[in-house]
Amino acid sequence: MIAYIDGHKDRYGVEPICAVLPIAPSTYYEHKAREAAPERLPPRVKRDQALAVEVRRVWEENFQVYGARKVWRQLNREGIPVARCTVERLMRSQGLRGVVRGRRCRTTIGDAVADRPLDRVNRQFTATRPNQLWVADITFVATWTGFVYVAFVVDVYARRIVGWRVSRSLKTDLVLDALEQALWSRQDTEGLVHHSDRGCQTILLAQARLCAGRGCVRR
Repeated sequence: MIAYIDGHKDRYGVEPICAVLPIAPSTYYEHKAREAAPERLPPRVKRDQALAVEVRRVWEENFQVYGARKVWRQLNREGIPVARCTVERLMRSQGLRGVVRGRRCRTTIGDAVADRPLDRVNRQFTATRPNQLWVADITFVATWTGFVYVAFVVDVYARRIVGWRVSRSLKTDLVLDALEQALWSRQDTEGLVHHSDRGCQTILLAQARLCAGRGCVRR
């Protein structure tokens, strides 16, 4: 907003622009005054600016592999007292990240050219009765022994998980078992709409067949 006001104030004036934008004229003028006189900056902003330089220095001196935890510990070892949350915030604002060991987990592998069921709910996730709309998804959880995948089915009306499964591998059986548990626990599924993300084609086809056999509709 400051940049927009700078670019249009000669034509419209600061106050008329501020009357339309969610910003007070005093805020704009104070921002410009601080740009002209950095000593007017609040103490926290000044400290953040100084700490941001130290954070980047430690990150670059350690081959850009340190994350927030290691940068925080190194700064405190050097006698620069700082909270870990402050280091995390400053690294995030500068786009600095540490190297993460291990493989990256993916739960959805979409195919842009593959056919997929239509979105029958138009992104309106509401229901007026039980077993009217179910939504399903897959996530992963980090444990001491590695990542595990969790598939779950939620009844939108009650916001209740009606089926779930946990597995170390991302296979079709994981989501099918969660859906089968939901269908077994809820007997009256005639006219039910089952909504999930794109997923892979094999899972989509298997879910569609399972839903068709119980009278419900896959998204």
